[in-house]
Amino acid sequence: MEVLNKAAVVLITSFFEAYCEDLAAEALERLGKHSNSAEHLPKELQKRVAKSLKSDIHDLAIWKLADDGWRDVLKSRLAELQEERNRRLNTPKTAYIDELFEDAVGIPKVSAQWRWNKMSAKRAKEKLDEFVSLRGEVAHRGRALENVSKAQVRAYYRHVKTWWKSLKTTWIA
Repeated sequence: MEVLNKAAVVLITSFFEAYCEDLAAEALERLGKHSNSAEHLPKELQKRVAKSLKSDIHDLAIWKLADDGWRDVLKSRLAELQEERNRRLNTPKTAYIDELFEDAVGIPKVSAQWRWNKMSAKRAKEKLDEFVSLRGEVAHRGRALENVSKAQVRAYYRHVKTWWKSLKTTWIA
């Protein structure tokens, strides 16, 4: 039974990471489609796009932003971020998710919003990181330092599910 519990921890973590990555990609895509102008994009996103264009070896790269070109720049940025994520092997700890949303969409410290009834943002982040660390022990060492119980799996699933519901009501709605 413990093998199934460990597998569940690995799967929940994978699904959580994929969901966060998809959400960041969708947010960037929506910004590109629905912003009236580049001025309405988050300032951090504007800075990151400007930085990447400054480092471009082509002298005329800045002209990519002209007219509605900034929308195409965001689309190519999305493809670059997805490719980079596929190359890097990361775990969805709080720091990684914060970095993902800041890089992709320009939202700093997205994890500061992870709170719900009887759960502070600080504790929500700590719990998530504990579960993701458990996943790391299972996936990279072949076994956790401790037994993985069905209660832990349920607690992890409940934590991620409650996180999603709180996110859905605060962000997506």
